[in-house]
Amino acid sequence: MPNSLSILHKLEHPLFDKYQVSVQIKRDDQLHDIISGNKWRKLKYNLTQITEGNYVGALTFGGSYSNHIHAFAYACKLQNIPCIGIIRGEENYANNFTLSWARHWGMRCHFVDRKTYRRRFDTDYLSELKQLYPDYFIIPEGGSNSLAISGVAEVITELNQQTEFDTLLTPVGSGGTLTGLIAGDCNEQYPQHKIVGVAVLKQAEYLLDDIESLLHSRIKSQKTPLLTMHSNWHLLTEFHRGGYGKFSNADVERLLEFNQQTGVIFEPVYSGKMILAMLDLLTHGYFKPGERIVLLHTGGLQGLGGMIEQGRLNSDEWPAPKTVLDGTF
Repeated sequence: MPNSLSILHKLEHPLFDKYQVSVQIKRDDQLHDIISGNKWRKLKYNLTQITEGNYVGALTFGGSYSNHIHAFAYACKLQNIPCIGIIRGEENYANNFTLSWARHWGMRCHFVDRKTYRRRFDTDYLSELKQLYPDYFIIPEGGSNSLAISGVAEVITELNQQTEFDTLLTPVGSGGTLTGLIAGDCNEQYPQHKIVGVAVLKQAEYLLDDIESLLHSRIKSQKTPLLTMHSNWHLLTEFHRGGYGKFSNADVERLLEFNQQTGVIFEPVYSGKMILAMLDLLTHGYFKPGERIVLLHTGGLQGLGGMIEQGRLNSDEWPAPKTVLDGTF
């Protein structure tokens, strides 16, 4: 299974010197070759719940190129947990880079149209799935539930042992990672940090309600209030680069240059949008001179396989993602 602690190291870049900020990166992308980044953080306690509960398998949701589906399928293989993916899209996606591996690792993919997929949070639809797949533990899209929050919160505990910092940046998709960081910072006996999420999809303001709901579900599950309600967090919704999974050629060129300058690979859908947002924020004076910034690399590098496969990225410029065949490296 993945390592329990990810490394932290300093990034060097001319803009950091120009604007007098210190930037470090927490390499959650290196937790594991397959189950990396925030996907492992979110799945960690969900997997415990499945293996210790009276469940015969697990079910979750995702798109046809989903990082969550990819990681979930392999994690279930390692734990010998039968798993089902409710996949948004047509069956002709079954042999793409992401789903071919998910199926290779034992996932049964059930394809649904967009109208049906939009019901993934509806209680009546979830009841239907429970009837179809009795004794299966259901994990939401992106793995974002109260169990996931506990896993992500451990990032803050680790960071407080590794460094002193002022601001933590993370990309935001379903909101679970940002919620976990907020919750972790509330629970620590340290001064609160500024937690900043960069939404990677359009019209992401609805995530504010989702984050509040997840925080309250955590309070309820722990049966004790958070030590201090965190107020110093922000969700930035203007850096989506056109919407979920969208990016321009100029975005790719900027990101490639940053990757080459720092020696760290950031893909353009999640962590890459966080990087481009940070660079824009730097030039607009968002960060103060002397500010100590930590970037959370949430993984997602398997997504490069699908983007190269689709011709959206050049295989000569981007590394092919690591994969596992028959459970061996």
